[in-house]
Amino acid sequence: MPRYRNLEPTADFWSWRDAAACIGHEDLFYSLEDEVKGERRKKEDEAKEVCAVCPVFDTCRTFALETKELYGVWGGLTEAERHRIAGRHRTG
Repeated sequence: MPRYRNLEPTADFWSWRDAAACIGHEDLFYSLEDEVKGERRKKEDEAKEVCAVCPVFDTCRTFALETKELYGVWGGLTEAERHRIAGRHRTG
């Protein structure tokens, strides 16, 4: 059973993020809808570089996959990569 099934957005629930390498770099991890694809890809690549050295990489990736996170780069996976893993197709 997924450990994030019953989400409770409390400080304890999110405490794993306190050690995340992305803190302070949030602008790399989310893109605007009207952002040019080339710029989006560049930001995703830079975000993945931050993820690669993150001490909570595995926890972050597991969280994103188990909660079906729709947006941003989480655990080194882009939105499109998570959608493919989950067998979903993203439109737009």
